[in-house]
Amino acid sequence: MSELTSQDAVQDEALQQRLRDAGLRPTRQRLALAELLFSKGDRHVSAELLHEEAVAVGVPVSLATVYNTLHQFNQSGLLRAVSVDSTKTYFDTNTSDHHHFFIEEENRVVDVPASHITVSDLPEPPQGMEIARVDVIVRLREKG
Repeated sequence: MSELTSQDAVQDEALQQRLRDAGLRPTRQRLALAELLFSKGDRHVSAELLHEEAVAVGVPVSLATVYNTLHQFNQSGLLRAVSVDSTKTYFDTNTSDHHHFFIEEENRVVDVPASHITVSDLPEPPQGMEIARVDVIVRLREKG
């Protein structure tokens, strides 16, 4: 077995284990999409972008399957959904506590480290509820 093939096998097993640890069965399609998502470092993707990437590398997957998989990954904690408006959601591979810039002209999301924004004086949640997370999205556009 070549070194590259051995390295690929180790990465594949690590992805399989990552899915299992998140409570998901490592199907071929989930593994292929996980490889595309997590092999490029921290990033923000839409379902449409991930579908385009999958098609480009020959992964036979429908857009509906991509949407379903992204939502499953989000629900299991592998991704973080970032809703920039009621019609557009990006999925962030960085699930740590941080906030986002949304560059309107480019439809692009960029991380803002949590240490750069302080959220204070939050309202008391209703009885029986707790605050799970506070998401700040700072919308940017070019001046003029």
